[in-house]
Amino acid sequence: MTNEMTAELPRRQIRARYTERTVTVYQAYRPEIGDHAIAHGAFPESWSRSRMTWIKPSFLWMMYRCGWGTKPGQERVLALEISRAGFDSALAGACLSHYDRDVHADRREWSERLRDSTVRVQWDPERDLDLRPLAHRSLQLGLAGRATRDYADHWIEAVRDVTPLAHRVHELVRAGDRAAAAALLPEERPYPVGASVVSNLGATAQ
Repeated sequence: MTNEMTAELPRRQIRARYTERTVTVYQAYRPEIGDHAIAHGAFPESWSRSRMTWIKPSFLWMMYRCGWGTKPGQERVLALEISRAGFDSALAGACLSHYDRDVHADRREWSERLRDSTVRVQWDPERDLDLRPLAHRSLQLGLAGRATRDYADHWIEAVRDVTPLAHRVHELVRAGDRAAAAALLPEERPYPVGASVVSNLGATAQ
């Protein structure tokens, strides 16, 4: 299933490109950071491990965020293959970044969970090839503290430069060849998670 096949997708379904061992997430950086990560398969020491960083399993949402790799400071688009164990641990310990009355008993319960968690979740509108918002949502994971350090220093297994892919898909969209553009999109499938993750994150049951 490509991101263009979106007619009946559940509103809050976790979708990603994954194998038995890894999950692909996307980020975009300025060339100094991106080129180092591509060459060495890891972030440089100058990459801050004390700040929150957001990882995104959706290629098209990343294209929306970085403007197809054209926004200043986001010229290198990275596909980072991280361990499923790391990704699963992040989901298990995550908390929604905003109070949701359908998920939390009350604001106090949400506030306490937020305080104790180093992982935030946002459900942002998924995007189509024109980067317009769709009815269903895309998962964004915000990592802070120990989660950021684990991500940078333990979870990453491979880093690929997908900037040329971003540019090529954009070119095809601008040329009106949507079928060819859609054919190049990474395949993103429903990601299996347990009932507790579904409940804690307000996700749609798989």
